[in-house]
Amino acid sequence: MQESDRQIAAEFHSRLKEIVSILDLRIFGSRAEGSLKDDSDLDVFIKLANLDRPLREKIHDLAWEVGFEHNRIISTFVVTEAQLQTEAIGASPLLTKVFEEGVAVV
Repeated sequence: MQESDRQIAAEFHSRLKEIVSILDLRIFGSRAEGSLKDDSDLDVFIKLANLDRPLREKIHDLAWEVGFEHNRIISTFVVTEAQLQTEAIGASPLLTKVFEEGVAVV
């Protein structure tokens, strides 16, 4: 992962912590793998304890703000612990890739 992506992810993580408690946050996809193109987005996986529509909108808005400030599109994939345990999303091949190849952001 490029240092600029790591810094953007760290800033997004820091600002996100101000509005919600985060269980896990990882960068995945082409930017994490190093196979990016100039117009590649920054894919961010976020696991939370709880999620409702207003919080989802705040996360989306924050991703847009941070991305705009750094000329980067930040795409979020937000799930709850319960969804991972009880819903079909928990068996998604995408999640397997996120957990195997994703880069944790601290």
